[in-house]
Amino acid sequence: MNNTSVWEIIKKVGIITFGALLGAYALNFFLIPANVYASGFTGAAQLLSRILADYASLHVSTGLLLMLFNIPVAVLGWLKVGRAFTVYSFLSVLLTSVFLELIPIQEQADDVMLYAVFGGVISAIGIGITLKIGASTGGLDIVSMILSRMSDKSVGTYFFLINAVIILTAGLLYGWDKALYTLLSVYVSTRVIDAIHTRQQKLTAMVVTKKASELQKAIYSRMVRGITIVPAKGAFSNEKRDLMLTVITRYELYELKKIIREVDPNAFTNIIETAGVLGFFRKDE
Repeated sequence: MNNTSVWEIIKKVGIITFGALLGAYALNFFLIPANVYASGFTGAAQLLSRILADYASLHVSTGLLLMLFNIPVAVLGWLKVGRAFTVYSFLSVLLTSVFLELIPIQEQADDVMLYAVFGGVISAIGIGITLKIGASTGGLDIVSMILSRMSDKSVGTYFFLINAVIILTAGLLYGWDKALYTLLSVYVSTRVIDAIHTRQQKLTAMVVTKKASELQKAIYSRMVRGITIVPAKGAFSNEKRDLMLTVITRYELYELKKIIREVDPNAFTNIIETAGVLGFFRKDE
């Protein structure tokens, strides 16, 4: 392992740790005191923790439930997605769970709306920087990776359904004002993540390169995306090149950039947002 690889691992772990710290801080200082729920598995763990305490007198921490929810997902990710992505993602979950146990929960919030907004923003910053370095915060991120590799169906429906269940359950059990504040927090969080990383679940990469064969082999060995290669020619230089087209998920953007930098640093790459895909969204086996 060279020095660059070691430094990259240290940088990734550092950013993941900071992102997990932000996520735990947002929960224990803003969302939990205000009885506002996060999105995805984190919100589900947070809601279940309160339900168990209120209706069964069982005090199970949000951090522990979050970890338990993510164990089967991590196993699936290890088998279906990739070891590096899954390890970094599970590390994020593990650190978040640890920080949730170490950071004391703030007293009751005075201004619920303010706490909902700030909690959503801070947690989103943690999620956004984690996504940006090629990892995730676990849960639905890994589920979406698995689903996208099994079919070309949008994973947005699954995100919507679990968040809808969280919001409706919170409204039914603890009042619709809590559901509305949760909806506000989820919306703010989503917008901040969009600003830091990318809004679209799918992206199209157009790569102009002289090393199409080497890039194709590298992408096929480390990703499961199909590639279309079109002959191209530079208008100014009149040199022959190839235009490579591939559609990826936003979670694979970091890995694709890394492959291109390693194989052909001089390649011209254009990443554009993809609203939808018709056809099978993966490399044929």
